[in-house]
Amino acid sequence: MTENETFIFESIYNQVRMGFLSLDEIKEAIIEEIEDNQFEEEISEEWAFTTIEKEHEILMIESKSWKSPTDTEKLIKAFDELCQSNIIALHNAGYTSSDGEYECVDVERTLREKGKKSDGYCYYHEQDLARAIAPIEPSLMIAFQKVDNSDDATTIAIGKRIVEILEKYDFQIDWDVTPTRKIEIVNFSWKKLYNDSTPDLLNYDRVVVMMTE
Repeated sequence: MTENETFIFESIYNQVRMGFLSLDEIKEAIIEEIEDNQFEEEISEEWAFTTIEKEHEILMIESKSWKSPTDTEKLIKAFDELCQSNIIALHNAGYTSSDGEYECVDVERTLREKGKKSDGYCYYHEQDLARAIAPIEPSLMIAFQKVDNSDDATTIAIGKRIVEILEKYDFQIDWDVTPTRKIEIVNFSWKKLYNDSTPDLLNYDRVVVMMTE
């Protein structure tokens, strides 16, 4: 593969294995990425679509040997429990930390419109998730804080609550109990196959419902 094909392949590999988008949605996103990078003359739609379908087929075969509950299934349950404990917990919240912060604040705004305030929030973003998909030493970093908070003791208390629930689901945690370092779930192996019959984890209205019921 050329350098540009390798770049697009890595994006395809990640999008397929993240399991948040359908094949059609991935195809649309990859074509947009090819066009945004002006790779159209080098990378054909046929190559992109064939590569997407091949990577999806490989993942489907792999999924038959997954043992349940997977780390991903446990994380979904842990995040649901955090929401039910009044902590906003968002999956794949944008691409960067600033995206994640924005999404959490947006959910908080919706909660307050409904007369509810969270005790804090946590999330991982797409760059974090890419490290959990990596075949060597995978891990998942979880950011946390509380909206409109600058008190370190409050931040640490939120982190401790998050760690307590994550450890309940047998995750191995590395965190130095400081307000500035993310919580790391070590040896975390992301395993998710897209399924349109399961809850849409990117629909954050689901989080609002869990926190206001």
